[in-house]
Amino acid sequence: MAMGVGSALAICLSPLPKKVIMSPTLSTPIVHYAINMIRDEARHLVDTGCIARQQPLYVLCQYIPAREWEVVEQELEDNGYLLRDRVSDLLGREDWSND
Repeated sequence: MAMGVGSALAICLSPLPKKVIMSPTLSTPIVHYAINMIRDEARHLVDTGCIARQQPLYVLCQYIPAREWEVVEQELEDNGYLLRDRVSDLLGREDWSND
C-alpha cells in the first residue's frame, strides 16, 4: 500500500521521544532528551525520507518543539556535536545487508 503525501507528512512530524522528569521544587516538568533518543529519531527521519544524511543537525529543530530545542541542542553539544555537523555524523557508521 502506497503512502499518501498526508501520511508521509504525519510520519515526518511525529514528536521526538523525550524523558520528562518532575521536579519537586519546580512547577514545570524538566524535559531531557538523551543522545540515543536523538540519534534514534534522526535515524527514523532519514529512513522515512523526511531529512537527508548530508543535512546539518540543525534540521532536527523542525521536528522538536521550539521550547524544547535548547535542551536538545545542549545534549548534542555535551556529546561533542555542533549544529553545523551533518546528520550522518550523529548516526555514525551503518551496516547494509544488501551489499
